[in-house]
Amino acid sequence: MFKLKERGTTIKREFIAGLTTFLSMAYILGVNPGMLSNTGMDFGRVFTATAIAAIFGTLVMALVANYPVALAPGMGMNAFFTFTICVSMNIPWQQALAGIFVSGIIFMILSLSGIREQVINAIPQNLKYAVGAGIGLFIAFIGFQGADIIVGDGATLVRLGDLTNPATLLAITGLVITIILYVLRVPASIFIGLVTTSIIGLITGHIEFPETVISGIKAPHFFEFINGFRHGEVFSNTLFKGTPDEFVAVQTVFWDFKFYIVIFTLLFIDFFDTAGTLVTVGERAGLMNKDGKLDDSGRALLADSTATVAGAVVGTSSTTSYMESLAGIEAGGRTGLTSLFTALFFFIALFFAPLFGIVTSAVTAPALIMVGILMTTQLSKIEWDDSAVAISAFLTIITMPLAYSIAEGIAVGFLFYPITMIATKRGKDVSILMYVLSVVFLLYFILSNTVLA
Repeated sequence: MFKLKERGTTIKREFIAGLTTFLSMAYILGVNPGMLSNTGMDFGRVFTATAIAAIFGTLVMALVANYPVALAPGMGMNAFFTFTICVSMNIPWQQALAGIFVSGIIFMILSLSGIREQVINAIPQNLKYAVGAGIGLFIAFIGFQGADIIVGDGATLVRLGDLTNPATLLAITGLVITIILYVLRVPASIFIGLVTTSIIGLITGHIEFPETVISGIKAPHFFEFINGFRHGEVFSNTLFKGTPDEFVAVQTVFWDFKFYIVIFTLLFIDFFDTAGTLVTVGERAGLMNKDGKLDDSGRALLADSTATVAGAVVGTSSTTSYMESLAGIEAGGRTGLTSLFTALFFFIALFFAPLFGIVTSAVTAPALIMVGILMTTQLSKIEWDDSAVAISAFLTIITMPLAYSIAEGIAVGFLFYPITMIATKRGKDVSILMYVLSVVFLLYFILSNTVLA
């Protein structure tokens, strides 16, 4: 079923890879509820919804696409949901979930029609390499931030942090250990680095032992969602206990033009975040065919869109393919069995939430930085002597970490690719679909800086 022999892997290797992927992205179980609770949503319920969305999406990816890719509510998407849609635009979270749901349905239609697959396959090979390298820098930057090795600065935006900080020292120690293990070609070096860093943190007291190991499971915001759509009236803030003032009429949001801009923006970000992640993961996992196209990408895209719909129903922001899956791939993951194991660990996390709290950002930082280092090796495959390619590739790569967005990095680079190709009298070599995408990207920037500003 999973083609283990065909892809040169074993059950043991897939297990280690699945656990490595889970540990690399386990932070979302705490970060996502914390983020969405700023909208008035219940932390415990969102924790449950986050885990359920991750379990469902990752299982579908494993069983339908046979990809070693894990899914969970996306970072960046949750910030957009919270601070742009709910806070800035003053749209209640219940209505915002309706937007997530609608965008997910549209995604499913685009996936079933094959449009998403055509878009990914239309991306020039050089830009695929650029996207991978850009994501690598982005991942490494997230790791450096999580460890406070790089911190914010009012004057220069970022600067080197306090390297004597205990958590930072723990992350640096873990990074050194991981690098040494990798250079010595120790199997599963990233996973061993994660475990070793956690143990060191517990021994030195930089990571606190949890007071309890097992916790109860809070019901997600499922009934509020079902109540809202089944009766066509409301999304309820409290499970059948709210007063009329606490109910939000969901149908009113569909008469607001801004709501459709929100849906378009959600589609754009999720579409190209997923495209960038799958292309990069496919390259590292050896899932590209001779033509440089992803095998069974249509199934992977369908799994991704289905997960977004399911996530909205249980009460969380858009669910997407995670770039942290690369940590598992570097640990040897090559099939959907890796994803199956990752989903299993997310299920376990539902019952052992306090225990998984020891996997702090200082622990995951070395893994993220190491994965970023490995991904930037794709820079050597880019045709830098071609000025048109070099300019668009560089802009793609540099924008991702600076804008803190995979989608916007892709947008900037893809906007300049047709321009530079036309300037070098090679406009005919650019596919019609790439020109269409350029117009879409331009429209996105105009709308995001006017309507959503």
